[in-house]
Amino acid sequence: QVQLVESGGGLVQAGGSLRLSCAASGSIFSINVMGWFRQAPGQERELITTITSDGSTYYADSVKGRFTISRDNAKNTLHLQMSSLRPEDTAMYYCAAPGLYIGQGTQVTVSS
Repeated sequence: QVQLVESGGGLVQAGGSLRLSCAASGSIFSINVMGWFRQAPGQERELITTITSDGSTYYADSVKGRFTISRDNAKNTLHLQMSSLRPEDTAMYYCAAPGLYIGQGTQVTVSS
């Protein structure tokens, strides 16, 4: 069992940046796909980005070009660098190994 703990959320003005981190309690080396979901109030949870163990990435159109996912298997961490943030990026952000594990989330709020 792997526990995922997110950090780095907060309040930021539109156009600003935030870096989210996810610390895993166990090894993520053997987990091929890691990613980030987000869920805004009243909306369904959305998969926004994934990264495989060999570094291949996927980005939803809504974040492409603004967000960057990275992983450090040696340190069992996952990161999400978010830039050019918009009010519509306001949501709870969850670190996950899709279909396996998901964290408790960290709130990101972008003010206009």
